[in-house]
Amino acid sequence: MTACRAAAVTVGALLCEAGQWLREAGVEQPRVEARLLLGHVLGLRPLALPLEADRPVPEAEAARFRALLRRRVAREPLAYITGSCGFWTLDLAVTPEVLIPRPDTETVVAAALDHAGDRAAVRRVLDLGTGSGAILLALLAECPYAFGLGVDLSAGALAVARANAAASGLAGRACFVRSDWAEAVCGRFDIVAANPPYVATGTIATLAPEVARHEPLAALDGGSDGLRCYRAIVPALPRLIAPGGVAVVEIGAGQAESVAAMAEAAGLRRVEIRQDLGGVPRAFALALA
Repeated sequence: MTACRAAAVTVGALLCEAGQWLREAGVEQPRVEARLLLGHVLGLRPLALPLEADRPVPEAEAARFRALLRRRVAREPLAYITGSCGFWTLDLAVTPEVLIPRPDTETVVAAALDHAGDRAAVRRVLDLGTGSGAILLALLAECPYAFGLGVDLSAGALAVARANAAASGLAGRACFVRSDWAEAVCGRFDIVAANPPYVATGTIATLAPEVARHEPLAALDGGSDGLRCYRAIVPALPRLIAPGGVAVVEIGAGQAESVAAMAEAAGLRRVEIRQDLGGVPRAFALALA
């Protein structure tokens, strides 16, 4: 790795150094990530850092920055290094116990809200495979009178989700239960959401190093064809969706028709297949027939 020469350790020098390290490591947006990481260490807005280029950085903070930078150069995800990730209107804590929430998953939230109708009338929300709690908490933040149940098989993920509910001021309206999908779930819900693992086992090694090396395998691996979890989730939906309610499941590229066939076999009605911002079919909305 090479570093820019500088007479003193300043914000500008550290940004230049970090940009070069990250570029050489193959990180896609080295300058952006350098600002995000240094802003995290200094407690400053990343966009303001170029205006602070001549600001001296204390030795202890520079050392801490470089230690975190080495983790990023090793392709550890930035969200795990900073411990947080933005999703919908929330700032969520994330750890290696949970999948990092993606902007694409916001498509699930948007589709669920659009098809649920009057948000004030939503009373019960279920999130299967809740992970960090991202989808459930985003929905509760928009549905002021709703109570939510988040389900996950991972005890570590449930601990993260509970902490996020408390930090978001939603702990009083959210409950989290350990279950293998809907096995421990009773009753019907106005909104059922799910973002199951859908990456085919054989392709996981080809994913970006941040994903393949660092994110939890159980949250990625969808079996040999990527559809294993849908075979457990979709047949359970008819007993979980309330009359007039909606279920929205996230799907991977090329999976829409396979999931549609499962839904038809379960007696469900296709409401919408919504594309994400990249034009990929991402959120599959279903209702009772």
